[in-house]
Amino acid sequence: MHQQIFITLPAKDLARTKAFWQALGYGLDPKFSGDNAVSVILGEHIRLMLANEETFMHFSHKVVCDTSQALEVLHALSFDSREHVDALIAKARAAGAVVPDEAEDHGFMYAQGFYDPDGHGWNCCAWSTPADC
Repeated sequence: MHQQIFITLPAKDLARTKAFWQALGYGLDPKFSGDNAVSVILGEHIRLMLANEETFMHFSHKVVCDTSQALEVLHALSFDSREHVDALIAKARAAGAVVPDEAEDHGFMYAQGFYDPDGHGWNCCAWSTPADC
């Protein structure tokens, strides 16, 4: 079993990226943050590592995806209510995210997504019951 999950993504402007995630209400983990990267606490055992593109390429050994043209992966964050989804989407929009679609209510799941300032895709969803997660 894994003890923690780290999602590492490139950031074009680390200061802007850091400010964006803090505006959404997420804390930072100073143990894994510095001049070239910032660690955002998404959950008790989940960290979002945002590294400047040079640092990211050092780890990936591949060219960084041009998120204005393509999306390599779509991340999903689950919440306990549609109100929490709506609140995060509102914060994301106010902090500069692009919200491409209206929220969708599928009965068992309520969802809406955004693209952060670096163009990374994030879906936010709330399930009808905790057992559905």
